[in-house]
Amino acid sequence: MGGFKGFLLRGNIVELAVAVIVGATFSGLVQALVEDLVTPLIGAVTGGRQPDFADYSFTVNGSEFKYGDFLNHLITFLIIAAVVYWLIVMPMTRLISRFDRNKAATTKECPECLSEVPVEARRCAHCTVELVPASEKPR
Repeated sequence: MGGFKGFLLRGNIVELAVAVIVGATFSGLVQALVEDLVTPLIGAVTGGRQPDFADYSFTVNGSEFKYGDFLNHLITFLIIAAVVYWLIVMPMTRLISRFDRNKAATTKECPECLSEVPVEARRCAHCTVELVPASEKPR
């Protein structure tokens, strides 16, 4: 029982539980954004009519294929993916790149074999060409 308790109280399980809860809440938030703001904007652009393909279907040998509902879900997915990309991924990428600019370089590229070597290296570990360490470069 002690091992099970240790497993449950380990950091990874707790972090995963928090991530699932936050993810579910975030999913609801994005779904509301799309349904309450983006879809009505599409309706306003298309003359007040919001896209609905639920009744689209075709029949082959007595079997009905209702592809309209799939189209609705596909369009919803594409809209949600676009909203998440433009409102979350792009701003986060810009923010991370701003923080990365201030980091000091720890590696450099070998001019001969183009492999990564430490900045202070005097010789490339891959092709053994002599390198000038960053601290000895003339300014």
